Amino acid sequence: MPISVGDGTEVPVSAALPRQAETLLIIEADPAGAPPLPEMPDAFGGRVRVRTARNLTEAERLLTDDVHCVLLDLGVGDLDALPRVLRLAPQHAVLVLAGEDDAERAAEAVRIGAQDYLCRDELDGRLLSRAIRYAVERKRADLAQRQLTESRLRAQENARLERGLLPTPLLDGSALRFAARYRPGRSRALLGGDFYDTVRTADGTVHAMIGDVCGHGPDEAALGVELRIAWRALTFAGLCGDELLGTLQKVLEHERANEEIFATLCMVDISPDGRRAGVCLAGHPEPLVVGGGSAPRLLPYDYAGPALGLLPRARWSRSQVELGGVWSLMLYTDGLIEGRIGRGNERLGQDGMLDLVTSGLAGGRSGEQLLDGMLENVEELNGGVLTDDVAVLLLDRG
Repeated sequence: MPISVGDGTEVPVSAALPRQAETLLIIEADPAGAPPLPEMPDAFGGRVRVRTARNLTEAERLLTDDVHCVLLDLGVGDLDALPRVLRLAPQHAVLVLAGEDDAERAAEAVRIGAQDYLCRDELDGRLLSRAIRYAVERKRADLAQRQLTESRLRAQENARLERGLLPTPLLDGSALRFAARYRPGRSRALLGGDFYDTVRTADGTVHAMIGDVCGHGPDEAALGVELRIAWRALTFAGLCGDELLGTLQKVLEHERANEEIFATLCMVDISPDGRRAGVCLAGHPEPLVVGGGSAPRLLPYDYAGPALGLLPRARWSRSQVELGGVWSLMLYTDGLIEGRIGRGNERLGQDGMLDLVTSGLAGGRSGEQLLDGMLENVEELNGGVLTDDVAVLLLDRG
C-alpha cells in the first residue's frame, strides 16, 4: 500500500521505510597497524558500517543485535580464538581473515564452524560485501536447518513418549474380545485428555474404564495418564466402586493445575462367568450394550454420580446389569457424540450413535471393523476430523 511523503508523492511502504545498514564487527589485535579495509557497499546501496574490537572482551561489548557478521583476523590468538568467538556469537555469521600463507589455517577455521574465509591480499570492497551477505544467508540457512532438525527430533521423542503412555490391556485368560480406538483432538498429537484401560484380576473379573479430563492440552493428557495408572494400581489392590472413585478423586485434586479441572469416568466390572456387570458412572455418558438379538440400547443413567473433582465428599453408586450369554458392551467419551451433523449446530448425540451402531451391526461388522466404520461415519457427518478427543472401547462375549 503506498503512502504520501513530503510533497504528497505516493511511494511504496517498502521504499519509504528506513532500511537498516549492514554492520560488520572486526576483531583484530592491532587495528591501527592493520591495512584499512576497502569501503563496502551493502545490499541496499549504502555502506557497510564497521566496528572494530581489539580483543574478545571488547568484541562482546560491541556485539549488539544490529551486527550482521563478525570478521575475525586469524592473528588474534591464532585459531584458538575462533571457538570462543563462535560461543560468543552463536546466532551470527563468522568470517575469518587470513594472510596469503594462511590458507590451511583458514580452511581449518571453516571446518571448525566459520562460514567462510578471506585472504587479506585479495580483498576489494565488492568481494568483501558479497562474502558478508553470503555468510549471513548461509548462517540463517544453517540455523533454520538446525531448528527444523531439533523440531523433528522433539516431535519424534514426544511421539515415542505418548505412544508408550497408551494403555496395553491385560486380559490374559479371559474369553472376552477387546477393541479400542483413540483419536486426540490436538493436531499431530497421539495423546489427549481422554483415557481408558482394561485389566483382568486374579479372581477372573474383567475391569474396564474410560474417562475424560476437561480440556485438550498436554497438561490434561498427562493428568489422564496419571488417573489411568492410578486406576489400574487401585484395581489390582482390590478397590472397586465408590472406594476406588473416591481415591481417584483425591489423586485428581492433588495433581490438577487448578480447582476448575475435573474428570468424568465410567467403570465396568464384568463377573468371571461374563453374564453380569457392575457399572459406576461419575458424570460420564452411560455405556451402550447389545445382546440377545435385541437392538443396541443405553444402560440406565439415573444411578450416575458427579464428575471427579466437583464435590469434595461425593459418593457414587454401583448398578448391577444382566448381560446374558452373548453381548457387546461399548464405552465411549463425549467427543464421539458431540460431533456436528451437517452445517448447523445439531450434534450427533446418543441417538445418532445408536443408529450408527445399528447400521454397522446390520452390515455384518463387529469388533475393530465396527469401531472403524462408526468413526468414519461420525467424521463424515461432522464434515471433517473431530476437534474433541475421542476414545471408544468395545468388549465382546460370544
